[in-house]
Amino acid sequence: MNSDMLDSWRETAQYWTRYSDTIARMFAPLTEVLIERAGIHEGQSVLDVAGGAGEPSLTIAGVVGATGSVTCTDAIAEMVEAAQKEAQRRGLKNVQFRQCPADSLPFADDSFDVVVSRLGVMLFPDPFAAMREMLRVVKPDRSLAFAVWHKSEVNPFCHLVSDVMDQHVKAQPDDPDAPGAFRFAEPGKLADVMKRAGVTDVQEEIVSFDLEAPLSPPEFWTMRSITSDTLREKLARLPGDERRQIAAEVEQAVKQFFPHNQMKFPAKMLIATGRKG
Repeated sequence: MNSDMLDSWRETAQYWTRYSDTIARMFAPLTEVLIERAGIHEGQSVLDVAGGAGEPSLTIAGVVGATGSVTCTDAIAEMVEAAQKEAQRRGLKNVQFRQCPADSLPFADDSFDVVVSRLGVMLFPDPFAAMREMLRVVKPDRSLAFAVWHKSEVNPFCHLVSDVMDQHVKAQPDDPDAPGAFRFAEPGKLADVMKRAGVTDVQEEIVSFDLEAPLSPPEFWTMRSITSDTLREKLARLPGDERRQIAAEVEQAVKQFFPHNQMKFPAKMLIATGRKG
């Protein structure tokens, strides 16, 4: 991860921390499916790679119980610190934390029963190297499970904002293999990386759920505009009048997904699972 990306994520960490409860609620259905597909149960040791501000690690801690353990990692120190504080606030004793990149995990071979990453793999600088590392630290015949965004066009939470922004700031052509939210949106792409890395019994499915949170359209825009490093950078280059115009346009565009003034976007994600042979 280059220094510019690290700096951007360090800044992002403060905003993710501010909205950690909201983000946890939004993606709770995805976390539930990820736990189920990974086969996580009481007594297991689980590694959560790129756990950010603490999810899904803190939810998994409740599933594995006192006889199990969760190790939450992230490349960004500020994210790890936020997750650690939340675990302490909840009184969780079975979670530990390490700051480390996904492609250099400070753990012995065959250390964990399960390895998961929720909405992290698509941001890794080198997904293949990270997959090899995650495969190394999971025990033989045990599972790995990953969740990533499906295509932007089926996720109005994302594309409605992008559609408005593209009218104001000329979008640069995306490098389909660069770190980004939709890097593995195409079915089969993440599965291919897993197979090439040596993961066996690879399966991939599309999961549908609702992204729900007690947010009004203006509150949604405030959250989106500061928790996305890409949006922050684009907005920072625009004059105040245009930023206010964008806010108004976004709020109008998303209005249909706020019944009773509460956010409810349909969402589609990909979950890919496999095992260590």
